[in-house]
Amino acid sequence: MSPAAASPVPAIVVMGVAGCGKSAVGSRMARLLGLPLIEGDDFHSEHNVRKMQQGQALTDEDRAGWLRRLGAELAGCRGGAVLTCSALKATYRESLRAAVPGLRFVHLAIGSDESLRRVAARTGHFYPASLVTSQFEALQDPSAEPGVLTLEATATPDELARQAVAWLVPGWFEIQQCVIDYD
Repeated sequence: MSPAAASPVPAIVVMGVAGCGKSAVGSRMARLLGLPLIEGDDFHSEHNVRKMQQGQALTDEDRAGWLRRLGAELAGCRGGAVLTCSALKATYRESLRAAVPGLRFVHLAIGSDESLRRVAARTGHFYPASLVTSQFEALQDPSAEPGVLTLEATATPDELARQAVAWLVPGWFEIQQCVIDYD
């Protein structure tokens, strides 16, 4: 029995500023839950990628088409999915919620110094460390919104994924232990 078959899981967005660990945590959550992973960065237009590579922050207009594409991708995953997406502003999150009612968010909160350190240490990614400040300027704290779990991103990706899965599907780990014991 697949993990997703044991308990229905809603669509989930792993969100936060650059360097918070969205991809690492999201991929672990998708693997644990047996769900597809949608890597939000893969859906940026060439224009948006070039703009960021040149050290220019994206505008709301730049992000609008990207958010529509991500919402459509999520809506197409009827059995649930894990999306990694910065989702910095409330309007961005509302756009995604409009596409997928019941959408849940895991906000990986991190300080600006740690974010900058992590982004500066990355290799092979189009997002430069010079844009980290703009992420914090755009971030609107989602913690008071419904369906949002905020976690401190200083924990390991494995621990963050376990905490998020336990929040999404209470008792999930106990269910999985029973499935493993039964097999």
